[in-house]
Amino acid sequence: MSLPAEFHEIAKRVNNWGRWGAEDEIGTLNLITDEVVRRAAAGVLSGLRVPLALPLRRDGVQTGMIPGRVDPLHTMTQINQELFGPGTVACSDDAVTMGLQAATHWDALTHVSHSGTLYNGRPAGTITAHGGAEFGGIDKVGHIVSRGVLLDVARALDRERLDGGHAVTPEDLEAAEEMGGTRVGPGDVVLVRTGQMQVLLAGDKEAYAFPSPGLSVRTPEWFHARDVAAVANDTLTFEIFPPEIEGLWLPVHALDLVEMGMPQGQNWNLEKLSTACGELRRHTFLLSATPEPFAGGTGSPVAPVAIL
Repeated sequence: MSLPAEFHEIAKRVNNWGRWGAEDEIGTLNLITDEVVRRAAAGVLSGLRVPLALPLRRDGVQTGMIPGRVDPLHTMTQINQELFGPGTVACSDDAVTMGLQAATHWDALTHVSHSGTLYNGRPAGTITAHGGAEFGGIDKVGHIVSRGVLLDVARALDRERLDGGHAVTPEDLEAAEEMGGTRVGPGDVVLVRTGQMQVLLAGDKEAYAFPSPGLSVRTPEWFHARDVAAVANDTLTFEIFPPEIEGLWLPVHALDLVEMGMPQGQNWNLEKLSTACGELRRHTFLLSATPEPFAGGTGSPVAPVAIL
């Protein structure tokens, strides 16, 4: 199925190609200015730090639905080995094999393409088997530190978690803004809580993956209008899955990453953050969420921390 006219119309409205120059590789992360970071740091009041990453473990999130995206396989390469002779200091080392998008992660702008193109009009063919992403790889991000905003849609709609058929709309996002007493602005990193993570934490990763609530195809225009720097949520697929438009798979990925140049993240554990924000009655914080700089990577694991 080719992409419908509705998709292309939205794409034109959110397109950021050339906004930061023809050579730009980081898209909306350009919106995180020094002033944005200074304001975010000034908002730290309690010093409470809330980790948002899932453990990297062999029995992790992945179900085999996405070929090659394997959970971390951790092996020991040496155990208490006296490298410099008997009686010397002994070392233990280990190694890991995993999909870069296996657990809590950021998608690079090159994670998806459509119509043969990547962000800023670059050809999809610039991604190669040996070099990975020549343009717009996750290593080009550098760092992500900004004001984070929790849009707790589940709590705003008075639910423990959204059902699997719920497409999060701009109206839902605004309801969460109102509940949190905040307004999303330029350079913010938005974290959208659906409550779906509860399913994974209860041990049912199949139900966590499918069916899943997630962002509607209507949300990229909202994020574009607010000049959001990046968005992450607590689901496997980010957008509603199965899709809200029959046969149109991953349209939100394509609009966010390819057209807007806005990084997105998945599998973020927002449960403790939801509790902390509710208790403190604050839904904004300093967010540190820098991806691992894998050269040419189309995504990267991340261990984000919200600092309130």
